[in-house]
Amino acid sequence: MHPTGLFLSLWLLLFAPLLRAEVVSASDTHFVLQHSARSTLDTAALWQRLIHPARWWNPAHSYAGDAKALSLEARAGGLWLEQWQGGSVAHGRVLMVREGTLLRLEAPFGPLQGLGAYTVWTITLEADGEGSKVHFREVAQAPPGSDMAAMAAAVDQVKSDAISRLAKP
Repeated sequence: MHPTGLFLSLWLLLFAPLLRAEVVSASDTHFVLQHSARSTLDTAALWQRLIHPARWWNPAHSYAGDAKALSLEARAGGLWLEQWQGGSVAHGRVLMVREGTLLRLEAPFGPLQGLGAYTVWTITLEADGEGSKVHFREVAQAPPGSDMAAMAAAVDQVKSDAISRLAKP
């Protein structure tokens, strides 16, 4: 077996049970994504990590290029906000909070805003032995001609990275 194939096989054996990502459905006008990961953090610690996106969001997927520019008000009506010298963006508005278990945002991140997409991102946490599980579900709708199927692939990569970073201790 080629070394790259061996590495990939080992990676899948070790980490595939910890992370699951899926484009559930996608078309020109919508997509539905689901992601799940296991964390060694208990739900209280994972919740604290979740509501401080500067601790886990990949700065490569930000306008400022710095995750420290991110903040989240974990209350209905609160914002997932990014602020930097000369600019700011509201990435999402909190729709619902069940402290420690559920965060739901209206969140058309990045280019989805420019498309006029309506995007709901639901993040749930649950106990799993001495650790926890985190689940992302994202549902997005946009006007005809938006090529949301192509967007789904890109958003899936960003959210796969995000859930992996969030779940890390």
